[in-house]
Amino acid sequence: MYICEIRFLKSLGKEILDCSDQRVWQDRYPFIQRASLFSSSESYGGEKEYDYIVVGGGTAGCPLAATLSQNYSVLLLERGGVPFANINVSFLSNFHITLADTSASSASQFFVSTDGVFNARARVLGGGTSINAGFYTRASTRYVKKAGWDAKLVNESYPWVEKQIVHEPIFEPWQRVVRDSLVEVGIAPNNGFTYDHLYGTKVGGTIFDKYGRRHTAAELLASANAENLDVLIHARVQKIIFDTTGLKPRAVGVHFKDENGAQHVAHISKRRRSEVIVACGAIGSPQLLLLSGIGPKADLEKLNISVVHDNKFVGKHMSDNPLNSIFVPFNRPVNQSLIETVGITKKGVYIEASSGFSQSPDSIHCHHGVASAEIGQLSTIPPKRRTQEAIEAFKRNKKDLPHEAFHGGFILEKIAYPKSKGQLVLNNTNVDDNPIVTFNYFSHPKDLRQCVKGIRIVKKLLRSKPFLNFTKGNKQTVEKLLNMSITANINMIPRHTNDTKSLKQFCKDTVISIWHYHGGCHVGHVVNKDYEVIGVHRLRVIDGSTFHESPGTNPQATVMMLGRYMGVKILRDRLGRSAGL
Repeated sequence: MYICEIRFLKSLGKEILDCSDQRVWQDRYPFIQRASLFSSSESYGGEKEYDYIVVGGGTAGCPLAATLSQNYSVLLLERGGVPFANINVSFLSNFHITLADTSASSASQFFVSTDGVFNARARVLGGGTSINAGFYTRASTRYVKKAGWDAKLVNESYPWVEKQIVHEPIFEPWQRVVRDSLVEVGIAPNNGFTYDHLYGTKVGGTIFDKYGRRHTAAELLASANAENLDVLIHARVQKIIFDTTGLKPRAVGVHFKDENGAQHVAHISKRRRSEVIVACGAIGSPQLLLLSGIGPKADLEKLNISVVHDNKFVGKHMSDNPLNSIFVPFNRPVNQSLIETVGITKKGVYIEASSGFSQSPDSIHCHHGVASAEIGQLSTIPPKRRTQEAIEAFKRNKKDLPHEAFHGGFILEKIAYPKSKGQLVLNNTNVDDNPIVTFNYFSHPKDLRQCVKGIRIVKKLLRSKPFLNFTKGNKQTVEKLLNMSITANINMIPRHTNDTKSLKQFCKDTVISIWHYHGGCHVGHVVNKDYEVIGVHRLRVIDGSTFHESPGTNPQATVMMLGRYMGVKILRDRLGRSAGL
């Protein structure tokens, strides 16, 4: 069901969005309201309490809340707005514009790691599914087994997501060429269209439908029991509230601010199994635990945060899968496509592709993330000088980029399981400010060796017959494309004269992010196997911050699956067969 009517005007040859009825999404999701309308008092008197408070209405939080609401009362708190009537979020053609928007109301919150890599985190209901490239693919059976998950429940939870929001891609010509080239250079077999993680080349699912309309995790809320669910948007949770009078601290509720800055408190029920569940993502979840007093004691005391539980692992061992891209210019416009094809190699790297973004004259001078020919980095500027003013000045200096440079595609090479680890620490006690994040890209030598292997695969791909037939190039243009990619991945890292001769240097100089960062609340260190926070009662973390490795080629499918999986598991553990799931 579309929230705003989509009309295709053949005479104009483009889609437009008719939002004459802005209230359609409110009719479908009557339980969503602005945080300022929250009242903790029941109409008959007394404070309203919830069986579960889920903090973070993102990729995991939406399916989790929808599932828990089948049997219990749930309050879902999301710091951003809704994706439904936002055309920059809703359409594939506008994918890059949300990433370019660095305003306080944007669905994407811009941040720069201390490594100097531009990055983004979601600030909207639906989380990363509202701003990402849409590719949907499951984790491998090896990953599921290693995580200790119940394979039967996993295989029930993925389809629950897929039936509601996942589609088969249109499969644009550029994606077809990349697929054929991957198979020719040995990334075989051709596994066709599949959600499964299989060695070889495949076409995966997408959360964009045939009209280019995005379907986010927020739409999974349509499966909720509306009578048991309250969803507050623009609800910025400041900290978790604990009762510290017992042997162990016990979560009892949360403090949050509404869109006007007014303070509110929400409490969970006093019933034994009521819980606060944090699902704020790999940046937001460790940040909220730290702000709430769970983390390294010395770090908390520096910011005058009362220590609830001393845990040295909160925010530690963060990882991001380093990405390097080769820009391939065309002498003609190309249809826009995000990730559709992927080569799953046995060398620890994945090969993907995108095409046709940032071609409009009014947008080519903005930062658009992974699909942009102006991907920026700031590693030569000391961290304390990486101000918003410095970033804006850097963007202004890109005005001489030719419009034709955007007629092309990208071949993306990503490290599957990086060994390099970083950390997250608080910048201050303001939850709205980004914490200080370091990923230490390529600090482990194995990551660099794998990147070199991946670039060598890409070089073979560029010389393959399907590729040369499409681009009308020749085998001698490979070095030129590498040199062009050094420029296309615009950053402030000094260029080296041996960038194309030394693939190691090429990897280090052109590293970017595809937003698959994870860790900071690892299973076994911060949470147990049931995702309960170690050292306290009635608190869990359920999202990508608990992952030791990023699942599959792209994690969103597994993060949504995990929300559904843990919702069902919690209900079954609590109710047994009477859960009805």
